[in-house]
Amino acid sequence: MIKDMEKCEREAVLRVADMMVTAAKTAPKASGKDSIVAAVVTGEDKDRLAETMRQIGERENKEFCIRDAGNVDSSICVVLIGCRDVPFGMDQCGMCGFENCAAMKKSGGVCSFNLSDLGIAVGSAVSLAADNRVDNRVMYSAGRGASELDMMPEKVRICYGIPLNATSKSIYFDRGPGAVLL
Repeated sequence: MIKDMEKCEREAVLRVADMMVTAAKTAPKASGKDSIVAAVVTGEDKDRLAETMRQIGERENKEFCIRDAGNVDSSICVVLIGCRDVPFGMDQCGMCGFENCAAMKKSGGVCSFNLSDLGIAVGSAVSLAADNRVDNRVMYSAGRGASELDMMPEKVRICYGIPLNATSKSIYFDRGPGAVLL
């Protein structure tokens, strides 16, 4: 049997995507409380995600969403990492800008611990991809599209998408003159 290069690359990228989900799950969390949720999007679901990103770009005049949708189209998969809204229940924290968790929740704010944990989880996942030489880019636009489509296994308010690919030159950089990078 001979397995060609393209099949090897695809299988390797999908294995790394699974490992990225695990890296996000095992990343350090504030007080050991886990609010992280992750998933891998492929096939028709990835196509729906790209189309939704285009719609967001057109509807809100955000050209970078349309550009990023093209990157998702050209990617093997997208890793989604988000966080559930799990306030810590502290009487006097204030890191979120509110007096306490009750005030934050009442006004619709977001727990700063959840956001910090999300950042650490995303960093852990993308460093694993880089260590395995898989091209990737953290995208607000892909997370936003995934949120509109309710693609996460659990309802999350904040999500990032990380498209993955393996090419001789990363498709996620040098994306044209005047490109808005977010």
